[in-house]
Amino acid sequence: MAAKREPGLRTRALAVAAAAGGVGAGVALQLHHVRSIARDPDYLRLSAPLEGRPITVFSADGTRLHAEAFGPDTGATVVLAHGWTEDLRLWGPVIRILSGQGLRPVGYDLRGHGRSGLAAGHDYSLARFGDDVEAVLAAVTPEGQRATVVGHSLGAMSIAAWAQDHDAEARATAAAMVNTGLGDLISSHLLIGELAKRLGGPFAGRLFLGSRAPIPSFSSPIQHAVIRHAAFGPTATTGQVAFYERMLIACPPDVRAACGIAMSDMNLWPAVARLTIPTLVVAGDSDRLTPSAHGERIAETLPQPAGLVVLQCTGHMSPLEQPEQLAAALSRLVADTASLPPVAAL
Repeated sequence: MAAKREPGLRTRALAVAAAAGGVGAGVALQLHHVRSIARDPDYLRLSAPLEGRPITVFSADGTRLHAEAFGPDTGATVVLAHGWTEDLRLWGPVIRILSGQGLRPVGYDLRGHGRSGLAAGHDYSLARFGDDVEAVLAAVTPEGQRATVVGHSLGAMSIAAWAQDHDAEARATAAAMVNTGLGDLISSHLLIGELAKRLGGPFAGRLFLGSRAPIPSFSSPIQHAVIRHAAFGPTATTGQVAFYERMLIACPPDVRAACGIAMSDMNLWPAVARLTIPTLVVAGDSDRLTPSAHGERIAETLPQPAGLVVLQCTGHMSPLEQPEQLAAALSRLVADTASLPPVAAL
């Protein structure tokens, strides 16, 4: 008579089989995710080389900044500053449109980001980001001309910091601030705002924005979904999210943390009074990181407001999500301010 199998052995066998099946399903899901990104037309389009003309700029503290010029050299210069954990490729779709219109867009990598050098003395204060704007404008704008300066998120904060410590009218005819805030970022954050209020503003800001936690070096369905929810609007494509994800992964953790801490302590509202050139504000109606209320307050505070554009179904990544609408707004800003007389040289 055959011996009966012990119930414990049967249970363990079923558990092993279930675990193996779960692992297999997870591997299959991961492979499908990676392959779907690799085939996504938006990802392929966004990943195509921009092929700009490289320009090396040194900021006031000696930090090396990488910039690239596009379009005809005779076109009006539009300087583009990207945001936190990004690089100048964020502006790729906008650069292609503006270049095709005969403008001369110049994108640069913020200190510690992309192909720019790490900050001298590990200084990622907003004042230094403002110095970088001044250095780039001085280096890339043709003699006797002024530029339009545009910033996304941290890039727009850099513009405010630049205006606070430098003569905006001497370098630029106009500015645009895209998906940004100038203070109190955490308490108004649509993802962690309530929790941050309970933890305490300064502590919560450093906890959430100043984290050095490593980010996995590969995309996964869960990470992709988190980034989509946090940074993008409802109509964003897989390719758009994945393209930003690669920039986020590439940003050094210590740079990410240092910039996050600088933003958590930020109060640039007094700087608005110094931004005395016509300034356009662009926001996304689905932006959870810097909700459109930030843009509305900036537009109401500016000495020379050039309008407020709230892009529909758009999250924090307007240059990727709505490049046509953003480029159209920037083109109008350039055209409307091109005839403004230059200020006398200092």
